[in-house]
Amino acid sequence: MLRTPFKLECEADYRRWRDAKRASQPRQAQDLLVEVADPRALSAAEQQALLQRCATANMALYRSPLRDADKNLPRQLGRQLGLHRLDGNWLADEDGISQIEVAAPDGVGQRGAFIPYTNRPIKWHTDGYYQPPARPIRAMILHCVRSASSGGETALLDPELAYIAVREANPDWVHALMASDAMTIPERLDDDGVARAAQAGPVFSVDPQSGALHMRYTARTRSIQWKDDAPTRAAVAFLAQLLRRDALPVLRLALEPGMGLVCNNVLHERTGFVDDPQQPRLLYRARYLDRIQAPARPSVATT
Repeated sequence: MLRTPFKLECEADYRRWRDAKRASQPRQAQDLLVEVADPRALSAAEQQALLQRCATANMALYRSPLRDADKNLPRQLGRQLGLHRLDGNWLADEDGISQIEVAAPDGVGQRGAFIPYTNRPIKWHTDGYYQPPARPIRAMILHCVRSASSGGETALLDPELAYIAVREANPDWVHALMASDAMTIPERLDDDGVARAAQAGPVFSVDPQSGALHMRYTARTRSIQWKDDAPTRAAVAFLAQLLRRDALPVLRLALEPGMGLVCNNVLHERTGFVDDPQQPRLLYRARYLDRIQAPARPSVATT
């Protein structure tokens, strides 16, 4: 049996991992920040610093002097972190990279009809919560080219901390959220019929090879169906309340030009914003089927 702290039967493993996790958590976004000269060509020290932060908190932030609109940047950065399998979702460009900016409702692919491509706030979610279970989004890169004139702050939360909170409150709720039909995203229709089939799946799941935790979640209340049983309803209400009142160590920041986020698809939300018409907000987003690789272990000298 794969031993992982995320299986309810591995209670001793869970308690050891939980205590270590709590002790190592960053207290502010600045704790995750790595200064890099060029994200496209990391030094060994920069790469290791990013990987180490991701191993600790499932995310890292970087700041660089680069201000150019270079769509190759997230792809080149991802390769250095073990990310190779880009998910080319239908709103991404042909290269698999999405340009997150305010779009006209009738623009390319009708992007403006979807909240990420507006200036409206976005509720707590993990990316790709509507993906089929066979293609989960395990990692993501966001790179800021231009920031908003005002607003547009990002809030970040490690899903492992959400898991701890739910399990500490009631392990039965974890069991409910691990059900294969816990959360269903209904089908999406377009003029030609069914554009995307309904997708059912768990909120929390465990990778069968690595034992890593994956979270699939959205706080939206429309176009979502939760399993209609008492444990699921209670677990969903508990999690929503935690996120609403910041009962967990949420990290908040505004990404500035040259800054970015690399993460194992952590929970995040965005405030609404106001654009500068001359320099509208622009982020590049790359989403991956891979997890960020583990940092290198320190070499042990031998005599």
